Amino acid sequence: MTLPGWKELPEGAVVREPGNTVTISTGEWRVFKPVIIDEKCTRCRLCWIYCPDGTIIEVDDPNAPLGKRYEVDYEHCKGCGICWKECPVNAIEWVPEER
Repeated sequence: MTLPGWKELPEGAVVREPGNTVTISTGEWRVFKPVIIDEKCTRCRLCWIYCPDGTIIEVDDPNAPLGKRYEVDYEHCKGCGICWKECPVNAIEWVPEER
């Protein structure tokens, strides 16, 4: 068996298909999940800012305070808990994932 030379190897650390994580469901990795309690939320956006995967979604809602509410994209949320830890008013519950 002959191994490829260095010139034949693909370039590393290159994103060949930007945005391809949209097609990959990573939500199955979770053991715990964040649940946003809308009544407690002050719309500070810290969960939205700190989420490393962009799974906290800001939704326009004329019936919500300040016209915004926040939802979790559970299809891609990995359950890291950063949003839960960063929430200054405890408006996010950290609950076991049930499958």
